[in-house]
Amino acid sequence: MSAAPDDPRVAEAAAVLKARGIEGPFALALVTGTGLGPLAERLEEARALPYGEIPHFPASGVSGHAGRLVAGRLGGRPVLLFQGRAHPYEHGDAAAMRVPVGVVAALGAPPLLLTNAAGSLMAEAGPGSLALVTDHLNLSGMNPLYGEASDARFVPMVDAYDPPLRAALKAAAAASGVPLSEGVYAWFSGPSFETPAEIRMAGRLGADLVGMSTVPEVILARFFGLRVAALSLVTNYAAGFRARDEVGAPDHAETKRVAARAADDVGRLVAALLAHGP
Repeated sequence: MSAAPDDPRVAEAAAVLKARGIEGPFALALVTGTGLGPLAERLEEARALPYGEIPHFPASGVSGHAGRLVAGRLGGRPVLLFQGRAHPYEHGDAAAMRVPVGVVAALGAPPLLLTNAAGSLMAEAGPGSLALVTDHLNLSGMNPLYGEASDARFVPMVDAYDPPLRAALKAAAAASGVPLSEGVYAWFSGPSFETPAEIRMAGRLGADLVGMSTVPEVILARFFGLRVAALSLVTNYAAGFRARDEVGAPDHAETKRVAARAADDVGRLVAALLAHGP
């Protein structure tokens, strides 16, 4: 894979962060999905900076995404936490998170753990459960590397979800007593939820989880040479998916409500990951 070219926007953002005392090295970088922002409250010695004060960082207008970068310690280890993300459906740009992901690389390139809220196509993984993403289907028709001129745009995606990091997450789940399923994540562009017909299609293509984020960030992480993994917090069964006599009829309020209840499991899992690695 060709090295990602220098991006002056990333350099400018990283310089501002270093001037504000956020410079690493970090043991882990973490992007929180809808409803998981309270994980920032677990950080000790926390230093927070709104995205609006960081050059070239995108604004997030989705409820459940605070839009802050927080540096602190979890279990005594330094962590960089992105409290919320910008989604392609907000900006019409699949590369909305290019600068934040690039900043992770510029601040020492720690492993990047992405979290998201997702709909489930697995009967055994209902609302409130966690799933480790093993691979993805890009059903959005978009790519964050559109327009990239260098040969670095030809990013290989075999083992994009880093196998050793996934193994560390599974070990952390076992150590912390947090049940953890596994599955393939399908990215739909959103912001409307998927139709039952789209869910049936995704299932036939091999999807176990569906959502509106994460995949462009994984592509960008690989572009910048980062090790990356992703956790889905299941907030609902996908539209029209029948399981345990339930019919998925997702809405954003439900997504935030279920995610908030399950945030403690995510926190315990991340703490166990840091205690044994990654």
